[in-house]
Amino acid sequence: MSKYRDRLQIIASILSIASSGAKKTRIMYQANLSYKLLCRYLDEVLDADLVCFEKGECYVLTAKGKEFLDRHEEYSKRRKSLERHLNHVNGEKVALENMCFSARKTSDNLNRLDRKERIKKVTV
Repeated sequence: MSKYRDRLQIIASILSIASSGAKKTRIMYQANLSYKLLCRYLDEVLDADLVCFEKGECYVLTAKGKEFLDRHEEYSKRRKSLERHLNHVNGEKVALENMCFSARKTSDNLNRLDRKERIKKVTV
């Protein structure tokens, strides 16, 4: 997996923190976001009705936000599984390429030895 979080991972992180009710500062620090990014993402999740601002105090997860988190968790599991599978497939590809390359190398070496033997016979 890449070292940078994608948009969905950041949103899921914000929603996870807001699931127990959280103020801006807590979300910003726990999600490891700058204030500028936090404001941008909070606007997005508020507009999408994934969180709401309750009692003028804190951000709280909505039912739609809970559904997003559940679906994102399933998506993440499938994605990790596919990445592992793809890595295995790529490993198999490399092994096959190495077999072809080493077979070609072996063939080249045998051809060189065969040529050397023919040259020896001609010179003797």
